[in-house]
Amino acid sequence: MRLPFIPPSELSAEQRPLYEDMKQGIEQNFRGFKAIGEDGSLIGPWNPWLHWPKLGGPIWELVKALSFSPTLPRPVREVAILVTGAKFHSAYELYAHVIAAELRGLSDDTIATIVAGQRPGDLTREQAIAYDIASALVGGSGLPELSWRQATATFGEASAAELVYLVGLYCLVSVTLNGFDVPVPE
Repeated sequence: MRLPFIPPSELSAEQRPLYEDMKQGIEQNFRGFKAIGEDGSLIGPWNPWLHWPKLGGPIWELVKALSFSPTLPRPVREVAILVTGAKFHSAYELYAHVIAAELRGLSDDTIATIVAGQRPGDLTREQAIAYDIASALVGGSGLPELSWRQATATFGEASAAELVYLVGLYCLVSVTLNGFDVPVPE
């Protein structure tokens, strides 16, 4: 790990409000996996964001915009997030979202197949669309027109856009985790 955890007692005046907002958001919206250390320090991607509030603050605002009141069904979101985390081999991302996907009702076989970089055969239509969009976007090429049309016909244009932005966000999350060598909790 490249950055030390910041205990609440050591937060700067600039870090404190971001810490409080992230801690509250984590406690209310990111359950099931470890994101706060025993001493109250934030772990996962939140720790690097907290180190540089000028950058971490706007990223956190994007996380809130895409995570706290999503229009996409939660299992659909988890498929897209897992595809993204698997592409980047982001250990903490996969740790957290395997748990989240289980809580959202995805089967262990489905999760394992996605994490292995393959498309499961048992996805619902909505989940399959999310898989295909996330795979295309993290594959480094443009999104095929057919995939976009399927997403807008199934979810509506605003929710299809949410899916694209969600994949982009989790690319950023994965790069943050990999760039700062953020470990999976014990």
